Amino acid sequence: MKIAVEGCMHGDLDTVYKTIEHSEKLHGIKIDLLLCCGDFQTVRNERDMGSLNVPPKYREMKSFWKYYSGEEIAPVPTIFIGGNHEASNYLWELYYGGWAAPNIYFMGFAGVVKFGNVRIGGLSGIYSARDYHSGHHERPPYSERTIRSVYHVREYDVHKLMQVEEPIDIFLSHDWPLGITDCGNWKQLVRFKPHFENEIKERTLGSKPAAQLLEKLKPPYWFSAHLHCKFPAVVQHGEGGPVTKFLALNKCLPGRKFLQVIEIDSEPGPFEILYDEEWLAITRKFNCIFPLTFKSANFRGTQLEMQECKQWVRSKLEARGTKPFEFARTAPPFDPRRPELNNSFPDCPRNPQTESLLQFLELPYLLDNTSESREPTSSPAQGNFVEDSEEIPLDDVDEVEESAEVDDVETGNE
Repeated sequence: MKIAVEGCMHGDLDTVYKTIEHSEKLHGIKIDLLLCCGDFQTVRNERDMGSLNVPPKYREMKSFWKYYSGEEIAPVPTIFIGGNHEASNYLWELYYGGWAAPNIYFMGFAGVVKFGNVRIGGLSGIYSARDYHSGHHERPPYSERTIRSVYHVREYDVHKLMQVEEPIDIFLSHDWPLGITDCGNWKQLVRFKPHFENEIKERTLGSKPAAQLLEKLKPPYWFSAHLHCKFPAVVQHGEGGPVTKFLALNKCLPGRKFLQVIEIDSEPGPFEILYDEEWLAITRKFNCIFPLTFKSANFRGTQLEMQECKQWVRSKLEARGTKPFEFARTAPPFDPRRPELNNSFPDCPRNPQTESLLQFLELPYLLDNTSESREPTSSPAQGNFVEDSEEIPLDDVDEVEESAEVDDVETGNE
């Protein structure tokens, strides 16, 4: 199975798919799957821009709306996680995961799915210590504070991923695991990104929860984005233990190393995106303590046994099948000929995919729960998140930059 991995999409689906097509023709191969490590920017129309935390000069419609509308169809199955530049109102509809567009699947705020027999895990968002222990209190329309906090990683989602026991083949996170620079050539990294040096030495570069997941899950591959550079590393988990090949990729821009192709042993195709039995069992077990206000989750409140949950889910999947519920539009797509349609949908619609999944798992729909105050009584300082510091010329012509296979990348401290 050949898998293309992309860094930050920033809404430029057309360019990434054209780059994949170019690579297929150049090397005589067929890419089976595209993985994206965040900042996908699922902007369906102009109104979604209000939930996208980017400076006004970067607010462009880009090309996702064409895939959402059906004007274009993703030429390769695509799986993505969220970053810190997302249309958060839309991704909240798909908190548990689902089709963001035909053939384009969002993993949810945290999740595990299968593609053929390859098991893929992911954690959306970036880490902020200030919000980590809070619940998911944000709802659209977002305030100046919540438009940022909505994409901050939460302990609840990480705790669910920490329950995964069956092997994960690939894991995706938007920001890097804390300490990953110890396992690669960080001196070369700071030659290109000198402002990283103090953070590396102070051990503040990266996500502590992601590092905990890396230590627990030990996947063969881990991919990240966010810091807009390419950085390989090799993590040895104990003496004689398994090895994780880590690779961070750049954003989709000319001359940037934003795409990588890897090959993984798998069963013969064709391949499909499928629900994961263990993850659905974890979702069922922990949904009863889903924190939807500022209060953190009470993990002592989960009574169901995991084995019991897995057996229950298995019987349900055997009866229904493991394909995700079908894509459904919940907002009109952008139409340059009829801009008035951009305001003709409710602020937070219930996505039929999410409703169907919860009904299948016999769980209540909680995403529109607003029973407690969603705004703090004081105005805390803004969290620790990385903003783009470089100017992006929006009229650049994208070029293809080929990069080595992960297996060929040399790593190690100088």
